[in-house]
Amino acid sequence: MFDLEPGKLIVIAIVALIAIPSKDLPRVLRSLGQFSGKMRRMAAEFQGQFMEAMREAELDDLRKEVGEMRDAVKESVKLDGAFDPMAEARKQITGAIKGDAKPSKDEGAPVASFETRPLAAPQDEDSGLPVGEQADSPKKTAT
Repeated sequence: MFDLEPGKLIVIAIVALIAIPSKDLPRVLRSLGQFSGKMRRMAAEFQGQFMEAMREAELDDLRKEVGEMRDAVKESVKLDGAFDPMAEARKQITGAIKGDAKPSKDEGAPVASFETRPLAAPQDEDSGLPVGEQADSPKKTAT
């Protein structure tokens, strides 16, 4: 702003020594130092406010980007309350247990159904052994 080079500062100092009497010189230097300190504080305050405004602008940009991403995700996934994975799993399990193999209105895929199998092979009432093992039974061979 002022483009003060060392040569210009020396010239200003020499003119100040000539123009200002020696008894007033300490008071002038003290007021010049106070003025310089005020200018530095004002510059630091301005710089701090400028940096804070830049951070806020960056945060506003980031908030805007996050909001746009959130809106895009909501549109693509339709998270307006209809998406409940636990309710969907509960429907599928209940349908599988009841044997309902029809797809629900909300779903495009059929509900998986599970077949129930007997826990053990059928047993013969006389021997208590499974039907396949009756030929090996000593009771059958002894008779």
